[in-house]
Amino acid sequence: MNLKFNDSSITVAIVGCGGFIGCHLLDAILARTRWRVFGVDLDFYRIQHRLHDERCEFMCADLADKSVVERIAKYPVVVNLAAICTPSRYMAEAPEVIRSNYDHPAALADACAKSGSWLIHFSTSEVYGRTSADSGMLVEDETELTFGPVTASRWSYATAKLLTERYIAGLKNLKWTVVRPFNFVGPYMDFMPGVDGSGIPRVLANFSSALVRGEPLKLVNGGTAKRSFTSVFDAVDFMFALFEAGLAGHLAGVVTNTANASGNVVENVAEKSPFSQAFNVGNPDNEVTIAELAYKMRKIFAEIKNVDIETVPAPEMVSGVDYYGEGYDDSMRRLPSVEKAELLLGFKAKTPIDVVLRESLTWFVGHYSSLDERRETRDER
Repeated sequence: MNLKFNDSSITVAIVGCGGFIGCHLLDAILARTRWRVFGVDLDFYRIQHRLHDERCEFMCADLADKSVVERIAKYPVVVNLAAICTPSRYMAEAPEVIRSNYDHPAALADACAKSGSWLIHFSTSEVYGRTSADSGMLVEDETELTFGPVTASRWSYATAKLLTERYIAGLKNLKWTVVRPFNFVGPYMDFMPGVDGSGIPRVLANFSSALVRGEPLKLVNGGTAKRSFTSVFDAVDFMFALFEAGLAGHLAGVVTNTANASGNVVENVAEKSPFSQAFNVGNPDNEVTIAELAYKMRKIFAEIKNVDIETVPAPEMVSGVDYYGEGYDDSMRRLPSVEKAELLLGFKAKTPIDVVLRESLTWFVGHYSSLDERRETRDER
């Protein structure tokens, strides 16, 4: 693949460019390269400042349209970020979640295999399934995958994502890379229920919404589950490490030591390709229980608002079924091994959790406090 960051003739297609990850990736591509962007989404409010950029073309559409899929696949690099990834919908809308996260991406993979595009498909860390509290690090090509019962529709999302991975990996002539995000957080994440979305968002946006509204943070099943949180800005840096490796067509210089026929240790330099690989993207140093996350966020929120933490409502315990509905299930620990990304791409996430949470919550408070106040005023009328 003969592409360079300074090549202004290159156009990259980003499906889901108006979403949380997409808006940050779009900004970074326009800032760090001379590439053009063909962006596809159904919502563009996060990227209003880019809608008239001369290097961008946007289409309001989704992957259910075959003609849209065929057009996307004309570009040499295709990044697919589109997904239904709202936990409450996994239970309430399982068939639609499966169609969105398997049928449509599979069609895009077929089109990219036919056109020769490099497909970078965003999957999920949930493909590791129903992990226990004593689970070790999750390794891309080694960890065994176990899911909950078919009656636990919470696994509709993860199952569809895993099937998509297997379908992509099985396609002949497809140049592909799979990305498994581990709890990316940062500005523009998700939504605030009742303001610019409905349902229950992921945990960080969920807790942020409660803090802005002065409501207790709900700890599902005691908040004992553990997660590792990753800055979206580190995630963008990963993408550029991946782009750089892919554009070169190979990775230089992964050194291994082996013994030759005489028994002497020699160095071998093996070229490692980023293609046909699944990568965990996360920060294992940022692992906390959800209860610990709630405490940290209450503390940071109090500092942002310059109030005593005792004035911030204490968390409340709630059962998963009561909160999310029938079919709820969970992973108790999700800790990524990131050795592959470090070895093959030279990438390692660096932003510590307190910084990650502060940059996320500062944005959320600044963005939503005024919007929520206006909503309440409107409702009172």
